[in-house]
Amino acid sequence: MKQLIDIQNWNRKDQFAFFNRFEEPFFGVTVQITCGRAYAFAKANNLSFFQYYLHKSLQAANAIEAFRLRIQDEQVYIYDTVHASPTINRPDGTFGFSYIDYHPDFNQFSRAAQVEIEKVQNSTGLIPAVSGENVIHYSSIPWLHFTSLSHARSFSFKDSIPKISFGKMIDQNGDKIMPMSVHVHHALMDGFHVAAYVDLFQELMESSE
Repeated sequence: MKQLIDIQNWNRKDQFAFFNRFEEPFFGVTVQITCGRAYAFAKANNLSFFQYYLHKSLQAANAIEAFRLRIQDEQVYIYDTVHASPTINRPDGTFGFSYIDYHPDFNQFSRAAQVEIEKVQNSTGLIPAVSGENVIHYSSIPWLHFTSLSHARSFSFKDSIPKISFGKMIDQNGDKIMPMSVHVHHALMDGFHVAAYVDLFQELMESSE
């Protein structure tokens, strides 16, 4: 479900009008996430670490209102819930798109995620997800501990979906850290909202138990 935002009475009216005219309205940041505790919890409980941090990321995104906003036909809508559309890597070096419903319960989320992951890994091609716009676009680059990241973009295709990417986890100062990039539409949010998301995601990763 989604609801229409009254732009004329929205506190972001001016920011929306300004940034929505840009050819490239997305901006992005790259941060380091401390994840030793989350990784240890996942491994101790025989959980997929990828599925575990993806679920935490979705939990944070659904809690931050700006990450549920989308632009459609020059109108702004807010979705009740956003889901995941991650790229799934295959052993042959290719990848495919997928769609995974968010559920607050990790076990329910994980069961559906595993079915989708296996389906993509056992197929070929991109398999474009016809999931609509109530998703977060996720990608994983587990071979690189990157410090910055950019995305391929088609400027003729109107897009307002946040894009979150995760990189290679490494050991540092007795803990584990993982790079994460967050790219978002500036007409819908600012650095304040991205920082709120990152802080909440980090908090959820550290509270793993």
